[in-house]
Amino acid sequence: MTLKPFFAACLLIAAPSAAFAQQPATLSAPSPVAVQDKTQASQRLNPIIEARADHLSTQMVRDLHLNNYQATRLRSINADKVAKLDALERQYARSPKQLEEQSKAVGRERDKELQVVLTTDQYTDYFDARQRYAQFDKNYAASASSAILVNSIQNPAPVRANDATIGPARKTTRNTQPTGRQ
Repeated sequence: MTLKPFFAACLLIAAPSAAFAQQPATLSAPSPVAVQDKTQASQRLNPIIEARADHLSTQMVRDLHLNNYQATRLRSINADKVAKLDALERQYARSPKQLEEQSKAVGRERDKELQVVLTTDQYTDYFDARQRYAQFDKNYAASASSAILVNSIQNPAPVRANDATIGPARKTTRNTQPTGRQ
């Protein structure tokens, strides 16, 4: 039986390579791990930005008659661009000229991304209505921020873990009965 030595030789040749393949790669450089900065607010978790992007996206989906794929992509693009605009509005709050320039740059980015997603007719409709959408977004951002301020004053959030809120003091009545043994 000459097959047994042949299989034994194949096994001896294949065994070291199989063992080497199972070992972790130690010679390569470690891959960099992205560490999230916990001190900065995550834009995905900011409900104000999400609501602003969703409001704009809903209007655009309705106006441009988008299908599900296009609507999903548009919502993703708008979420990114609205987050950038919000950061720019905070950064350039005291210099409206720079804010306008940076906002136009973000608008050009949105235009390029939407050109890939939308059909020619839809993109033409979008391009014609860009100023209207920008104004629509600015109006919503202004009204949303004032509504949030009013809501936070009318319904203050708990300031401690036991759900205590700042508000008018309650009137309490004291029990006039003695509490101890008599």
